[in-house]
Amino acid sequence: MYFAALLARTEDGWEASDTELDDVETLADLVELAREAAADEGETVLVFIEQEDAWFGIVRVDGEDDPRVYVSNAAAAARSSYGEILTSELLGDDDPDSELDRLTALDGTEDGEPEPAPGEDDDDASAGSSGIAPAGPLGEGRILADLGLSERGLLDVTEDALGEIADAIGASDILEAVR
Repeated sequence: MYFAALLARTEDGWEASDTELDDVETLADLVELAREAAADEGETVLVFIEQEDAWFGIVRVDGEDDPRVYVSNAAAAARSSYGEILTSELLGDDDPDSELDRLTALDGTEDGEPEPAPGEDDDDASAGSSGIAPAGPLGEGRILADLGLSERGLLDVTEDALGEIADAIGASDILEAVR
C-alpha cells in the first residue's frame, strides 16, 4: 500500500494535497503532477511517496529546474512499481527495456559486434546503466537542507518518515490533513 502527497510551498506556507499515482508511469509524470500542484511557477513542490514503512521517496521540483530525488532504501524501492521509477532514474537506467534486452541476449553481443576475448571482463554490462540498487539511501541527501532538514536528519528519520520530515520543514499540520 502506498501513501502519496504533494506539498507546495507558497507565500503563505505549505499547501498539501493527497494524490493518486494511478496514471504515473515515469518520473516525468511525477514532475508534471508536482508542477500542476504549484500555484505559481517557480514554487517548490515536494512529492512524498511511502510504501508501508519499507521505503520512502521524495521528489523535489523547483520551477522548471530538473527534479531532485531521494529514496530511503533503494533496494526495497526498486522492487515496487513507484519506487522503481525513482531508483531507475537515480541509477541512470532511463531505458526500461535495457535490462530485458541484456537478459534475453543469447551471446551478449549485438549484430556486427565482436565477441569479447575469453577472460576479458565486460564491465559495461554490469556497471552500466542497469546498476543494482543499494540496500540503503540513494539520491540527493541534502534535498531538504535549505528547508530545515539536514542530510544527517534525513538519514535519521524512523518509522513515521513523512510525518517527521513534514515536522522538520514546518508542514506537519498540513500533511496530517491529507493523511
